[in-house]
This record gives sequence, C-alpha cells and structure tokens, in this order.
Amino acid sequence: MQPLYKDVDPAFQGAGTKSGLEIWCIEDLQLVPISKSSHGKFYSGSAYLILNTVFLKSGHPNHSIHYWQGNEASQEDLVLASDKALELDEALGLCAVQYREVQGHETEKFLSYFRPCLIPVEGKYSSETGNSPGETYRNCLFACKGDHAIHVKEVPCCRSCLNHSDVFILDTASKIFLFSGCNSSVQERAKALEVVQYINENKHNGNCEVATIEDGKFVSDPDAGEFWSLFGGYAPIPRDSPSAFLEEYDSHSTKLFRITLQGKLSEVGVGSLTKEMLEADKCYMLDCDVEVFVWMGRNSLITERRISISATEDFLRSEDRSSGTRVTLLTEGLETAAFRSHFVNWPHKLDVNLYEEGRGKVAAIFKQHGYDVKELPDEEYEPLINCRGTLKVWQVDGDKLSLLPAHEQTKLYRGHCYVVSYTYASHGKDEHLLYTWFGRASLMEDKVDAIRHINALADSMRGHPVLARVFEDKEPVQFFFIFQRLIVYKGGTTSQYHRFIAEKGLPDETYDGKGPALFRVQGKSPDNMQAIQVDLVASCLNSSYCYILHTGASVFTWIGNLSSTRDHDLLDIMLETINPTWQPVSLREGCEPDEFWEALGGRSEYPKGKDTIKQMEDPHLFKVTLTDGDFKVKEIYNFTQSDLTTEDVFILDCHDEIYLWIGCHSNATSKGEALNIGQKYLEKDVLAKGHTLDTSIYVVMEGHEPPFFTCFFSWDYSKANLHGNSFERKLAILKGGIETSEGHLMNSRRRHSRGATPDNSRSNSVSSNGSGRSASPLFDIPSSYNRRFSTPTPIVKNLFPEYSPATKNPGSPEAQPRTSSGSNISDQAHWSAEADNLIIYPYERLKVTSDDPVIDIDVTRREAHLSEEEFQEKFGISRTAFYQLPKWRRDKLKVTLHLF
Repeated sequence: MQPLYKDVDPAFQGAGTKSGLEIWCIEDLQLVPISKSSHGKFYSGSAYLILNTVFLKSGHPNHSIHYWQGNEASQEDLVLASDKALELDEALGLCAVQYREVQGHETEKFLSYFRPCLIPVEGKYSSETGNSPGETYRNCLFACKGDHAIHVKEVPCCRSCLNHSDVFILDTASKIFLFSGCNSSVQERAKALEVVQYINENKHNGNCEVATIEDGKFVSDPDAGEFWSLFGGYAPIPRDSPSAFLEEYDSHSTKLFRITLQGKLSEVGVGSLTKEMLEADKCYMLDCDVEVFVWMGRNSLITERRISISATEDFLRSEDRSSGTRVTLLTEGLETAAFRSHFVNWPHKLDVNLYEEGRGKVAAIFKQHGYDVKELPDEEYEPLINCRGTLKVWQVDGDKLSLLPAHEQTKLYRGHCYVVSYTYASHGKDEHLLYTWFGRASLMEDKVDAIRHINALADSMRGHPVLARVFEDKEPVQFFFIFQRLIVYKGGTTSQYHRFIAEKGLPDETYDGKGPALFRVQGKSPDNMQAIQVDLVASCLNSSYCYILHTGASVFTWIGNLSSTRDHDLLDIMLETINPTWQPVSLREGCEPDEFWEALGGRSEYPKGKDTIKQMEDPHLFKVTLTDGDFKVKEIYNFTQSDLTTEDVFILDCHDEIYLWIGCHSNATSKGEALNIGQKYLEKDVLAKGHTLDTSIYVVMEGHEPPFFTCFFSWDYSKANLHGNSFERKLAILKGGIETSEGHLMNSRRRHSRGATPDNSRSNSVSSNGSGRSASPLFDIPSSYNRRFSTPTPIVKNLFPEYSPATKNPGSPEAQPRTSSGSNISDQAHWSAEADNLIIYPYERLKVTSDDPVIDIDVTRREAHLSEEEFQEKFGISRTAFYQLPKWRRDKLKVTLHLF
C-alpha cells in the first residue's frame, strides 16, 4: 500500500478512519504499531504516538494526537515522536489537536483512555516479544492522586514516601494494601480501589487478598500491623511530609509570543488578548505558566510548525519549567475551550467546514485504498420516557396557582408562566417531572413566583422529582412529547397581566377565539406538534411551514411550497385541535386570494427556508466545586456512570439543555443552589460555545435519573441501589458483596436513536384524539398551599429536603405484598388474567426490532400478547411461571428476546 503523501510514514495508512485508539511506538527510529491487546502498557524507556478518533453526532471525526514521553526514553526518540505527531496531523488534513504527555504528568484526557489507570513498566518496548525480558515479581509502592482520571506513580518502597495527602497501594505477593492518607478525599480512595482491583486482576489473576488501612488507625488491626511490619514497624508520618505529586495552581499570567522562522519569540501581548492578534500564516506560543499552547495558523508551513515546537521546548528549558508543564498544539479553527478562555470575546461561531476542508485532502486517497469515513445518519428523535403518564398544568397568578382543566392544559399564553407536573411509570415506580415554563412576554414577577411555586411543590411531593426551567422557543423536545399537542397563544388572561399592559399603555393581543389570528404549525409527528400564534403580518410566513389564518369571517390553511407531506398531515390534525368547527379554505403558496393578503396587511417578503439545523453537540460532563462562593468546574473526559460520585455535583452539558446531577451525599448548599449553579454555568460559558441564558436547565437527584439523562451513559440501574459513600460502595463490590451485571444497560448515548424508549421500544403514546393517558397517581396540592409568600422560603428546604425513603403510594407496585422470591403477587394475578383477554399477535410483530410493529399496546408488556404456545416456545417456561419470577429476571429474559 502506498503512503498518502510521499513524505508520510506508511504506518499512517488508514489512520483515523475508525473510531477508537491507535498506538505506535518508536523502535529503532521507526514507527511500530501496537496491538490492541497491549494498549495501556507503556515502557518508561520508549516514546509512543497515540491517536484517538471519535465520530461526533454531527458525523465529523474528532482527532486527538498524544505523543507520550517515557522518563527513560532517548532524546532521539522524543524528537521523532514529536515530528511524527505533526506528520500524522498533516495526513489527517490538519484536523487534530496535539498534546505532549510526559510520564507522571499526563493530562486527564489522556488518562481517561486507559481506565482505571496507567502504570508504566520499566524497560524498553521490543516488538519481537512485546515485553521487556526478565520481568520478575517484586513489592511495589504506588502513590495515587485524583478522583476521576487517577494519576498512579511508583515511589520507593519506604516509610518516608508515605504522606497524609495521598492514597497509597502496597502490592505484595500475597496481599494488596490500600493506605488512605487522612487528608485524602473519599472519592480519591474510591478511585484507588479501582487501581487495586486492576492490579489484582492483572498481576494476581484476581486471587490476591485486599486490605484497607486508614491513616492513624492501627490499634488492634492485624492488617495494619502487617502493613507497618513491611516498613520495619510503625512510626508516625510527619505532618509536613510532601505529596508525591506536584500541586497544581491557577495560572494568573498569560503572555502571547509570535514565533519567527528563526525560532525566536517576539512578545505580542499580555493579559487581555484578542483573536485578531493571531495571523493565519504565522505560529504563536501562549504561555499560561502551568500550560503552554502552540497555535499554528492554517496557512503556516510544516517547517514553521516544527520550528515552533522546537522553540517552545527551548523556551521551557531556558525558563527551568517543570517537566510536567503541559504543551498543547492547536491548528487554527480547532482551538480548545481552555485556549479560547484566555482571549476576550472569542467568536462563538466555529467553522464546521474546517473538518471537511481537511478531510477533503485525503478522503479520495482513503477510499482509493479501501477506507471510508463513516457519517452518522440524521436520525429522528423519539421519546425516551413513557408518554402515557399524568399531566397537570397550573397557571401562575401571583401568589396563587390555578389548576387548568384537562381540556385547557395544552393551551399556554405567551404572557404567562406555568408550572407543569408530569408523572410516568419507570422501572416499577412512579417518577415525577416538574417544569416551569416562561412565556416570552411573561412578567419578571411571574417568573420569580413560578420558581417559588415549583420549589414548594417539590417540597410537598413524595420522592425527588426532576426539576426543569424552560423558556418559550427553547423547549427541550421531551417537553413537547409530554404535551403532545401544544398551542401557544399571544397575550394573557390573568388580572396581573392585564394590569401590566394597562399601566404600560400596551395593546391587548390576547386571542379570544374569534380572530383574527395567524398560527404556524410545526412538529415531527401527531405526538409532537405545536401551533404557535405569530404576528398577523405576511413577513411571518415561511415557505417551509404550514399556517392557519383566522380572519374572523374565514379560515385559511396555507401550505408552503417547501413543506412536506408530514407537515400537511399535522396541519389537518392541529386545525381540528384548535377548533373542530372551522371549515377552512386550503391554499397553496402562490395561489392566495386578495382576502388572504388583506388580512395580513398586504404582501411582503418572507423567508423561504427553515433555520439551519445546527450540528448536534456531543455531551460534556463537568464536576462542580463550590468553595466560599467560588464556582469552578472540571471536565471529566470519556465519562461513565461511575464518574457520578455520590459526594459531588455534576453538570452534563448537552448544549441545548444542561443537567445538574446532585449526589445524595453532596453538601446541602450545592443541592439548594442547584438552579443558581446552572445559571452560573451558563453565564461562565465554560465551553465558549455561546450558551444563552435561556438554555433549559434540569435538576436531577441521584437515584431518580430520567431516561433522557441516563441515555448519555451505559447505565446500570442496579448501581442506584448501592448504599454508603463512594469508597464503601467500591469496597463492597471489590470484596464480592454486590453483583454488578450489565443486564440493565441503557443504549449508550443514543439520545436521538429511532425507537429508543426506557424499554428499548417505541412508546405508545396517546391516540389521535389526544386521549389515552394512564391514571398514574399524583399528589394533590393541599388546600392551604395557595398562601402569600411573605418571605422567600430557603432554597435548600424548598428544592431538596433532607433525603428520606419515599413513601409508597398505596396503589403502586412497591406497596404490594411480595413472595419470598421477590415477585409481586398482584402483578402475577393481574397480568396472567389479563393475558386471557388481550389480542394475540405474532412474536415477529411484537419485537422491538420488528419491521411491522404492533401499535396501541402497552409496550412494557409486549409478552402478554403472545399466544400460550409461542410464549412457551420463546421463554421456555409457562406464562404463570414467568410472572412468578422477580421483576429483574423477567426484564432480563425480555431483553434477550427483544421484547424489552
């Protein structure tokens, strides 16, 4: 196979065309590919090149190049690894970010590829054996630091290396000891347990005994006595013993230098920097003390880039900087959030064509050699929760909440705020969603009252509802699925709203049903459609939509030339929803009578196409730290469910909406300030992608995560039942006390996948007339609720009361008596009996993956529609025996048969 370019190493053929890690090692000044079975095993005498490729939801590849420098590697190998990183970037079309990784000082992004840890091996890599010969077992002492991506550093096996700040692992032939410094955090101890398990499985085949030792507690503990005997006996650790790791600090000084062709640094600016200082045909170095960035203009030459890297290395040596100083190489257009944060008003709009531009240089060659870059299909969103639950809507009217009648609860006014409650069944229990919806023309007083009301409602409910704050025109799609058919009118009906417009001398635009009015119809399906009242002018039309025009005397339906057949179907349904007595005149764009234009105040120009759909964003997870009012976040790379530690607060940034996840053992201040934390995060715009302050915010409590949150993880619901802090949970798992099967995994990050519901099946929502919601029990507001708020109720108490087990609803499955096997007696009798009266369907139509799926059935009970013969054939047991099994066993069986 010929190389991509004459100067590109043949080892890079096909690099970056598939997702995942690709690793090369420098051996005899040549690149040698490392097999996947050896990924994560690094030799301190070698230098490595690592490429990580992720295909984003937008379809574009995201490349990260890391060149890792072992502490004992030769200077020739280090220089070659740096040069090869540039070469690989060029082969990929200049579409990668490059990171220099130094042994013992690796970035958290790099460490996240090799969970739970990376422990370098002494010696030099040899492709002939794949290992250094003559490895023998010896006692090792490792220092561990970090609560997510953990740094593991081997230190001399002596007492003087212990300290009160870090966690240590002493690995011996017969036992592994975990020593926790008294100043180490619970999260660090929990992460170190994962390293203990890794060492046990990889060096001892999982057969080694594990002992935990607490700093300062050793009296009458035989494990502690054995531990200290290996250090010659117990002796106290000095209070001022230094940590095995360099302490990181926030950089306060930023200097920008231009790098000349002679490798000289010319200072450009200090402190307040702007993007205009960076020229596309030059290279620059941004010095941020603990981190250094090399910015390479898109029109700069490869020789200039090599000179820039060499000049940066010389600068760090001359300044006597720590070997752990991070160095990141960026090509224009691929700037990271950390880099952009050092510039004032960095433009938020990123040029997505940069990826295509770079890939275009090599795509044809890739295909010529049989490679192809996969694009993700544009998939349609499907609901991720049961949409047949109970919906209640209250209108905010000052200190009062007015419950809307069922037939009015899908009609909202732009001048009001509303509190929305939705209850749905999930995994055998009722879950609750509480929304505040702010109309675009609503009053600030109503917004404040709405937040107070939702706090009080959350406090009065059993369990821990998910709270959400949404603005009109920024609603998350899940919100629309809950309402299914939503109409938004202009104006308002409350006395407070009418008093406001009277004081301001504003016209009353409230629609009274008699007209005139113009509605834009939008949506994806009959279970997700909206009619939005817009201004009664021709400029509000759009060729890509359908409209309903009520003139008072006549009704017109207007069909844009760029609208789809689906849009036309939704138009008919929504027309009947707004007023079933209307007899409309259907109009095609371009065939309108004069009466139509007169109602809109005359003809005028209007848009032809919908707003451009922005690229889907992959989610980012951040840990939140609040100390003395200071708000800080730290990104967790390649995150998993296990990163959600119960002592902490996290933000999951999905761009269009953000989630605040509150651990059960997190501090009370974080819980109470949840919405404020979300607002601070939006103001900070951590990712520098132009978050607006009206972005939707969800507040999620640990143990009550909704499926539209868990879909971003490979979620194991059994972990929600674990008790204790992070360390106690991990220790119980390590000692075999808890089964951690992956039988309940949700689809990983398939938020936009077709047919994805909590049961991996499409939700059967309401029928075409809007009925069909279940009568799931929901709280009622106490008669004493509507009271005047003389003083604001404390946020902590309102949002998150002290944790206590939720009281079971008398009618809920959890309240029913259970057999010794854990099955629900009422459940058995009900579903066994009901199966006799249900319509029978063939298995092929009941499957989640069916090409001809059955509709209008309870998707959580697909198996109930099987005939007795087919049930016995598929499950291998009788229907009665099946319903006597514990629910988790039944669900697991259904998953294997694609019925769940």
